[in-house]
Amino acid sequence: MNTGLIVMLVIIAVMIGIIIWLYFLGKKTEKRRAEQQEQMDAVAQQVSMLIIDKKRLPLKDSGLPEAVIASTPWYAKRSKIPVVKAKVGPQVATLICDAEIFDQVPVKKEVKATVSGLYITKVKGLHGSTGGTDTQKTKGLRAWALRKRRELAEKANMK
Repeated sequence: MNTGLIVMLVIIAVMIGIIIWLYFLGKKTEKRRAEQQEQMDAVAQQVSMLIIDKKRLPLKDSGLPEAVIASTPWYAKRSKIPVVKAKVGPQVATLICDAEIFDQVPVKKEVKATVSGLYITKVKGLHGSTGGTDTQKTKGLRAWALRKRRELAEKANMK
């Protein structure tokens, strides 16, 4: 047989193996995500809070408890996370916000939020709307992908 043909068959076999491995890895990750979402929904509670500040910060500079930073995997420690500083009752707390709703969180306003531990999953304005920044178009590939995902979700909900 031709050596070029053998090399091509080996490359195709390796690619098929990688695709199959990624498929099963994706199914496993999706199952784990669904379990985590169930756990978060089980312990979620409504809290009234005053949003003081919101930023995207590296995990080590976020001001979160040391136990949270220590339990984070090594590959996620350098990534920037959406952090919200809010006054919950008499104390000021640093919370992690869901990336999808981070732009909708108003600053210097009182909101009613669904909180699961240190994680904000949903925000509603206590006095009127939350005043999200949906009217302002952000630039970049990540913002474009987020807009497309929201559009597809809206179309799926309409059906």
